[in-house]
Amino acid sequence: MNDASDAHLLIVDDDERIRGLLQKFLIRNGFFVSSARDAAHARRILSGLEFDLIVLDVMMPGEDGLSLTRSLRETIETPILLLTAKGETEDRISGLEAGADDYLAKPFEPKELLLRINAILRRVPNAGVVDSGPKVLMLGSVRYDMERGELWQGEEPVRLTATEAQLMKIFAASLGEPVSRAKLVEDLGRGAGRDGAQAQERAVDVQITRLRRKIEADPKQPRYLQTVRGAGYMLAPD
Repeated sequence: MNDASDAHLLIVDDDERIRGLLQKFLIRNGFFVSSARDAAHARRILSGLEFDLIVLDVMMPGEDGLSLTRSLRETIETPILLLTAKGETEDRISGLEAGADDYLAKPFEPKELLLRINAILRRVPNAGVVDSGPKVLMLGSVRYDMERGELWQGEEPVRLTATEAQLMKIFAASLGEPVSRAKLVEDLGRGAGRDGAQAQERAVDVQITRLRRKIEADPKQPRYLQTVRGAGYMLAPD
């Protein structure tokens, strides 16, 4: 990976506050970031999507980070950076023996985390890139093939209009990060023109509503294509 800003990271931490802070910090530094609240949640996300690096808390209720690392190493080579409250050498060695690429003791400075992540990505030039199989987003019973720009419900393709297909590409490139209505208008290549910016944003709202009907079990209570108050819309896969 030549450009770390293209990297897609997965943060696994049971502390919602830390998870949120890390996600915001890393997004600000140019990464795509998804998050999971525990090992089981992480497994669900990893079953449908490939990442360039996993930031994993060791101390979690249920399955801990060391056990998850050992298990993941049986099937994937994605770099893993462990976070732990323990700084002892023994724990560091246990983490590395389990298959982690690096280890950072809490509390840590966010800048140090950034340095460690960039160092790992430089060491593993093709981290997370698998030649066989497309990158796929899981949206409940619907899946989105990021490389082909195709939406599937089981074995049946879901037909997308050109605008809907473009919206999915925009959201897939900014997973877990809100995209403003103004940015959507711009990325869809629609100048305000005679209609004015407000009318164009309303037109985007209509397109979002139509797209939700194709990917949400309950479009009125969207789970995957979420509205983020004051910030726009955000795609949040399983």
